[in-house]
Amino acid sequence: MAIITVSRQLASLGDEISAKIAERLGYKFFGKKEIEKRIVELGFPASKLAKFDEGKMGFLAGLTRGRDEYLNYLLTAILEAASENNCVIVGRGSFIILKDLENHISCRFMADEKLRAERLQKELSCTRKTAIKKLVASESLQKSFHKGFFNFDIQDPTMFDMLVNTGKLDVDAIASSVITLAKEHITPEKDLEGQKKIDELLIGQRIVDILIFLYNLDISFLRTSIEGKKLTLHGMAEKKSVVEKALTIVSAELPTYEVKSAISVTHDFKAYR
Repeated sequence: MAIITVSRQLASLGDEISAKIAERLGYKFFGKKEIEKRIVELGFPASKLAKFDEGKMGFLAGLTRGRDEYLNYLLTAILEAASENNCVIVGRGSFIILKDLENHISCRFMADEKLRAERLQKELSCTRKTAIKKLVASESLQKSFHKGFFNFDIQDPTMFDMLVNTGKLDVDAIASSVITLAKEHITPEKDLEGQKKIDELLIGQRIVDILIFLYNLDISFLRTSIEGKKLTLHGMAEKKSVVEKALTIVSAELPTYEVKSAISVTHDFKAYR
């Protein structure tokens, strides 16, 4: 019926609410552990997860090939989870990745810092000073992750369908509100349209994975867009020959599609300046 994504502040009860929603709806639950496990299964080294997985990214780190590789694995893992439909996905920018799906509901759970600090103190048996320090560090990392990978300010509320102050309601009440929204908003028609779009996104991401991981083509920020039976490649490459090779490969992989390139060729562009 729906794909529900959750973004949450530390100690906002976001994980507990997400698990409750999945339990009551009988949905599959994809939290941090499940997504990380799938990323590693797809081929990303477990030893490098900490560097990119909601870690603080400097400017140069955001331009490395490793950053692109991690993002491609992350996109594949999130899209695969969403393709199962009837699921709850927590964190990892899933609300941005799936933002255009008609059968998608995005939620963000927040609470006053004082209350969240009290919750952390009880959970970790730590001092208030330590709890506050952890809250500040968590928010800094979350902000860096979303800005570095998606150029999105996590403080911007416009991406979310529901914003909830978890200091006002209990877990069951908040879960009920999200469930009501999903049931009333997601019609069978929207569900079908969302599933169709997920299939297209997975096709596009599979092409990206083939070009980057199988053929090792040097195309930065490679992405695809699909409209009907037309697929367009986006990104940056230094050589026109790389783009031509990519088009040849994609045409062979998707013979029924019209394949075009919107890839910027930086080397050729500089040569004509």
